[in-house]
Amino acid sequence: MPAKSKAQQKAAGAALSAKRGDTRVKDLQGASKSMYKSMIEKELDELASTSHKGKPEHVGDKKK
Repeated sequence: MPAKSKAQQKAAGAALSAKRGDTRVKDLQGASKSMYKSMIEKELDELASTSHKGKPEHVGDKKK
């Protein structure tokens, strides 16, 4: 499943980094902490590796 926004992609990347042990879990906040707890590494990798070209910064943003 591809990320729907740049913010979602960034949060998935932070959670993936923690899953892999590159960053500390206690440093996660908000959506990335929730993703860390509820998703497996493969799901996080799919979200984080989505191309961000043409994606809005946040889901509710419209393209300008």
